Amino acid sequence: MRVLVIEDDSKIASFVVNGLKQHGFAVDHAADGERGLALAGTVSYDTLVLDLMLPKLDGLAVLRELRAEKILTPVLILSAKAGVDDRVKGLQAGGDDYLPKPFAFSELLARVQALIRRATHIAEPTRLAAADLALDLLTREVSRQGQAIELQAREFALLELLLRHPGRVVTKTMILEHLWDYSFDPQTNVVDVLVHRLRTKVDKDFPVKLIQTIRGVGYVLKPA
Repeated sequence: MRVLVIEDDSKIASFVVNGLKQHGFAVDHAADGERGLALAGTVSYDTLVLDLMLPKLDGLAVLRELRAEKILTPVLILSAKAGVDDRVKGLQAGGDDYLPKPFAFSELLARVQALIRRATHIAEPTRLAAADLALDLLTREVSRQGQAIELQAREFALLELLLRHPGRVVTKTMILEHLWDYSFDPQTNVVDVLVHRLRTKVDKDFPVKLIQTIRGVGYVLKPA
């Protein structure tokens, strides 16, 4: 899947581009509206992530031009303007979804995936599992050996991330970008604390420990 990110803020652009690449997307980046419009008009993308406040050509103008040219690529709008009127203007100009800043990468990823599913009619799995551990994405229920496990929102999101990459190392950077927004200070131990909480709930009372530490790199969920 190929995504175009049109965003002039280098920090936000790096956060989004790197996060999408880590989840297997091919990603192009444009730092202004004119460049973004040119790329969107010549390359076939599965979705666009579009900031509204851009140099040279603002996001609404980019949207209107794309739709006028009959380019129907799904567009996720990013904007610091979170008012109802701003969202309405963006959607009326041709946007398919609207995400206010600041945002968590996990929400942006979910919205991008939803836009692509809607456009391609590809069904996403509703259940993730490894060994005797299961997670239901619809009901948000988690169980191991049939025993229900209550997780908080970020614990659930972390487990989902690990289950989507079974046997593969998930770095601390990936976890930070997936669960916290781009303005979060990475110089903290929040990832270690969160992993410890999750382990306490899904591993502590079971003989086989699924979540393992790869020292200096990150964590991996290894199905037994």
